[in-house]
Amino acid sequence: MKLTGNILIDGRWQPGNGEAIDSSNPAAGASVWHGSAADRSDVDAALIAAANAAADWARRPSDQRIAILRAFQEQLRSAQDWLAELISRETGKPLWESHTEIAGMIAKVDISIRAWDARCPPYGGRQGDLHWSTHYRPHGVMAVLGPFNFPGHLPNGHIVPALLAGNAVVFKPSDRTPAVGEACARLWEQAGLPEGVLTLLHGGGNTGRAIVEHAAVNAILFTGSYATGKAIHRLLAGRPEVLLALEMGGNNPLVIGHTQASQAALYIAIASAFATTGQRCTCARRLILIQPEVPDTFLPELIDAARRLRQDAWNSQPDPFMGPLIDKDAATAVASAQQQWIDAGAKPLLRAEQSNDRPAFISPGIIDTTGIDIPDQEIFGPLLQVIRVPDLDAAIHEANRTAYGLAAAYVGDNPAAWQAFHSNVRAGVINWNRQTTGARGDLPFGGVGHSGNHRPAAWFAADYCAWPMASITQPIAALPSDLPPGLNLTGDPP
Repeated sequence: MKLTGNILIDGRWQPGNGEAIDSSNPAAGASVWHGSAADRSDVDAALIAAANAAADWARRPSDQRIAILRAFQEQLRSAQDWLAELISRETGKPLWESHTEIAGMIAKVDISIRAWDARCPPYGGRQGDLHWSTHYRPHGVMAVLGPFNFPGHLPNGHIVPALLAGNAVVFKPSDRTPAVGEACARLWEQAGLPEGVLTLLHGGGNTGRAIVEHAAVNAILFTGSYATGKAIHRLLAGRPEVLLALEMGGNNPLVIGHTQASQAALYIAIASAFATTGQRCTCARRLILIQPEVPDTFLPELIDAARRLRQDAWNSQPDPFMGPLIDKDAATAVASAQQQWIDAGAKPLLRAEQSNDRPAFISPGIIDTTGIDIPDQEIFGPLLQVIRVPDLDAAIHEANRTAYGLAAAYVGDNPAAWQAFHSNVRAGVINWNRQTTGARGDLPFGGVGHSGNHRPAAWFAADYCAWPMASITQPIAALPSDLPPGLNLTGDPP
């Protein structure tokens, strides 16, 4: 598949009229994609075209829409090796992990169809000639603003259910991963999606703002930072008719108590903190150890395991566990946060070290912040706080000491402790003896507080991709058996 660096409006690929965008491999610096952003004139043309295409797409029978979704699924299967390599080259993540991302994209089609059938079935009743029913209508034009960490899977998790419900979609991928965005749009085109039903607009903040502010947009589906989500919310002030679904990351706790499965606990801590080089919204940022219950050997073993993690380029052999961060600035931000913690009195147990030769690479960091006032923020990289507490109550208090509320996990053998954790921790995903990064497409995915606005995705995406419409009908208009008092339709004396 040839990528051209163009945007897609009304079925036509064309150069954007905005600033230049370049994408490069964060491990090696080699160019991956070059093109131009969409400016406001492009956004205006795109939203108008999408609004025009939405009506015809919505009128199509659902089985026709499902057929195109399944054709896209087959396109993904055919292109998965090529697409996985593109994801790895553009994000830096290891190739094995990119293949798991493609598998998630393929599975999303079946999951979305099942979720639609389960959550949005026609419903009604009848009494004589009177019939009442509920049906689900698309919003019209839904804008999907995608992230860089899962540039295929996370936007796909919005696009598939939005199209299934009958919406047209305007997709703006992250300006750090435009190549994957273009590739996915071309696969939809090859699947036979009608012109204008999917629009692709490249760009950064200016393009995103123009999309959000446009009068033709009916819904915004965003995945990214709390700061950007909050800015989008402000831009929509006074426009309650525009649906907004936000997924904004987390400052996630992993609590470890007494367990006989010490090796499993080590794995869960590593997988929670350092999967995707810490660039998952569900990654554990705070490791809370119930000190009397956790052996003294656990932390040294964790540090040693983190130090031994293989970190290298996406195509190196043997396969690495971690790659670089998305770019040099992201790695520098992690190193800066670490230094701020140390300056505040935190103790470095394993320093995260930024590479001089390959500046997007930064090694895992583990910092003891017990008793230190650390800002409540999401550090998007492989930097883990360790916080020691005396008991489960203190662990639950510490877990909730954040404005975020996306993911949390408890590792321990005591079912009563798990029940207390599950009942009292405030998060949208709460796991037991599993990593914080473990999520499923057939469950809701979303958080509370600074992590979201009560519109969970995954299985629940059907809820915000359509709105319920109620109808009460009868085939022939008829008078009620008893007219209300004071009503005279004939003019005859009462």
